[in-house]
Amino acid sequence: MLASYFNGVLIALGLIMAIGAQNAFVLSQALRREHHLWVASVCVFFDVLLVALGVYGLAQLLTSSPMLLAVARWGGVLFLTSYASLALLRALRPQVLDTEVVRPRQPLRTVLATTLAVTLLNPHVYLDTVLLIGALGAQQVSPTAYVAGSATSSVVWFFSLALAGAKLAPWLARPITWRVIDFLVAIMMFSVAAQLIFGG
Repeated sequence: MLASYFNGVLIALGLIMAIGAQNAFVLSQALRREHHLWVASVCVFFDVLLVALGVYGLAQLLTSSPMLLAVARWGGVLFLTSYASLALLRALRPQVLDTEVVRPRQPLRTVLATTLAVTLLNPHVYLDTVLLIGALGAQQVSPTAYVAGSATSSVVWFFSLALAGAKLAPWLARPITWRVIDFLVAIMMFSVAAQLIFGG
């Protein structure tokens, strides 16, 4: 059960930490103190919802078909090793998170609509959260513990950005920071891939 929980933590954190539209948007809202806790809450809610749908939906399919389980297992290994390799390449090409965009203060309704768009209109959300995280979670000894681990990562990451945005901005703007993060992401993804290979 603990192994499933920590797998959920590692996989979700590895995917969430990568520079992307969601992270940039949450951080920019935090810097402006503009409904940033609402934004973080929406991101967490849909992350947990999509992971749960992926895990429990795919779990039923995979437990009924050993062939699908094998495809999910080796597909997960392929994706994780590819993702880890890309993270290592990104670590060699430092990125900067742009948080200096200035715009007038927006009402909560507009900010929430933008948050939903950033969260749900990105196809990678469904590929990563529903398919990848879901397929890996469906193979865990305890899928529920895995979902809880994923939810923990989501809460910690998004609320860290939202609550400490102003303090984190100079740190996150440094290329060396993202090189370290990408290196850690690569290690996490390789370790989970190894579990799938040797743990079955």
